[in-house]
Amino acid sequence: MSLSTFFFEVYKKVIFILPPERAHDVSLYIADKIYSSYLKNFFKSKTIIHNKNIMDINFPNTLGLAAGFDKNGDYINFISNIGFGFIELGTVTPKPQEGNPKPRVFRLAENEAIINRLGFNNKGVQYLKNKLLSIERQVPIGINIGKNSSTKIEKAYEDYEYCMEEIFTLADYITLNISSPNTERLRELHSESSLDSFLNKIKRKHDALVKKHHKHVPLVLKVSPDINQSDLEKFCKLLMNYEIDGVIATNTTVNKDILNNMSKDIEGGLSGKPLLNKSNEIISIIKKHVGDKVKVIGTGGITSKESAMSKLDCGADLLQIYTGLVYKGTNLIKEITSSIR
Repeated sequence: MSLSTFFFEVYKKVIFILPPERAHDVSLYIADKIYSSYLKNFFKSKTIIHNKNIMDINFPNTLGLAAGFDKNGDYINFISNIGFGFIELGTVTPKPQEGNPKPRVFRLAENEAIINRLGFNNKGVQYLKNKLLSIERQVPIGINIGKNSSTKIEKAYEDYEYCMEEIFTLADYITLNISSPNTERLRELHSESSLDSFLNKIKRKHDALVKKHHKHVPLVLKVSPDINQSDLEKFCKLLMNYEIDGVIATNTTVNKDILNNMSKDIEGGLSGKPLLNKSNEIISIIKKHVGDKVKVIGTGGITSKESAMSKLDCGADLLQIYTGLVYKGTNLIKEITSSIR
């Protein structure tokens, strides 16, 4: 065990005494203070470079930070300096919202997993926009957008259009999060008729923004791992019909059959190690249908270099982690990026 791994394991034992959401906030507060001081020179990780040009974006390496870790862009200085090839902020909504009642995050340490029902808690797109205007970029930044819980599903596209317009010139790519299980009826947008109508409106808005700003910002959809195969095939067809640039596979799952304990009864989306195989299956099916026409960002269950490689073997072009970082620390970033070329 390396010295850094030892210190992380000690820190984890201490910080895990706190409730998960509080532990997350405290950890990021400490990290932000360190990376805003001279101590940054001792902790900053050198980014392992193996440049990839995907969606016309130059990624220093293929590993990124998934959305949800830093919803509001409060910790960009930290997350941009620990070895990632890109980071994704959000999910943000047009208006600030508190999200679902607490407690809403639950650790399953024995499974290296987390269940959350956060519900798009964030400070609103204007807050994130101001943060992005004030930072110096180190790596590409994706922005993950969603709808406010008070917005009816039939009008969801208006929230996505609003957010897209606000951050269009500040994002390297934009992710449409239509797959969180914690916003009521959101996953209805996966159905063929709803998705067709939704993408028709979104794509028209996107085309108008491209024309206005003389800049193409790639559009990416985040898909649910719980989508059935028939709907997934239709989903892939619509991705190509509307020339969507990429898909993130996958979000969290509400299927807890892969767990073998009382955690099955906790409401929310499951992430982490138990999601790996299910996510990989979705990646394989998507790749079979879209080939190279739509780029695939693989996420869900990456806790080691072996699980990262398994996603690449299934056809993923890029990777993202979140829950693995909680259980393995920043050493996981180096472990993965040093084994991928």
